Amino acid sequence: MTATDVVCLGESMVTFLPSRPGRLADVPSFTRAIGGAESNVACALAAAGHRTRWVSRVGADGFGDHLVEAVAAYGVDTAAVRRDPDRPTGVYFRTATDRATDAHEVVYYRAGSAASAMSPETVPYEDVATGRVLHLSGITAALSDGCLALTRALTARRPGRPLVSFDVNHRPGLWRGADPAVLLGLARDADLVFVGEDEAEAAWGLRGAASIREALPEPAVLVVKHGGRGATAFAEGGAAAFVPAPRVDVVAPVGAGDAFAAGFLSATLRGLALKQRLRHGHLMAAAALTVAGDLGAPPATAHADRLADLDDTAWGRLHLGPGWMRTGEDQEVRTP
Repeated sequence: MTATDVVCLGESMVTFLPSRPGRLADVPSFTRAIGGAESNVACALAAAGHRTRWVSRVGADGFGDHLVEAVAAYGVDTAAVRRDPDRPTGVYFRTATDRATDAHEVVYYRAGSAASAMSPETVPYEDVATGRVLHLSGITAALSDGCLALTRALTARRPGRPLVSFDVNHRPGLWRGADPAVLLGLARDADLVFVGEDEAEAAWGLRGAASIREALPEPAVLVVKHGGRGATAFAEGGAAAFVPAPRVDVVAPVGAGDAFAAGFLSATLRGLALKQRLRHGHLMAAAALTVAGDLGAPPATAHADRLADLDDTAWGRLHLGPGWMRTGEDQEVRTP
């Protein structure tokens, strides 16, 4: 296989988006899309010009065909996606309501999916080890015992392994009857970790960025996300940086975490400073927040670099609305 910047391993599912707001019981029709934390990262990075590969398993069915074709359309290498003749591709339905509210509904049909059969025996190590970065998430670890064993094997420190990026992605519904403290052990073995402040409190009882870093001293870089307030990054040698998130006119609050990880990884691959990595993470997240789906077209690199290089005062005035990613007179970057 050709050299790859980032390999992303994890389940992707066919997503059904409602044609109008309301309860799932009342929605008359849905639009088909795709959704998956790791494939979202692969697609966003590919759209930004990086060489990416998505590794997974899908069913030998039409939904599997659609997933592979849709991810490949972003420029992602899907040659390592395996077909399972005995298990289906996972699907899910969601409402149009903000997922942070009680009115939000998501219904998953992923139990026994093809991706849940991933394990050290079904995923050859050579499929995932040839990139500069291997990106994983805690979602995979929660899918099955085999997926947990695979995640442990891939995060285990070994000579010559790629830089391991791990997004905790704590999903309480996937950990019913199991201990999410498992995620802390996986994160300790990674080189770069993303975790939301709310996730760390829910899964591990940790409050505040400093206490999270104290519990996770091993990763060379730890990124703690504070929701709409911003993000803090800790690096080796005691270096740390906090960057506030720009104001964003949110169209749909989905996909922002995956996009943030993609932006941070892109800047990491380019060797940018810690502060610039955080800013690029925020900008990529804003690209996702200002479109209806999980994936927004990233801004041109030169455009993102110009915004990421603003002084602190100008960055603090940044206000991003729909269409801001386009370079030209119609872009919506406002500094009141």
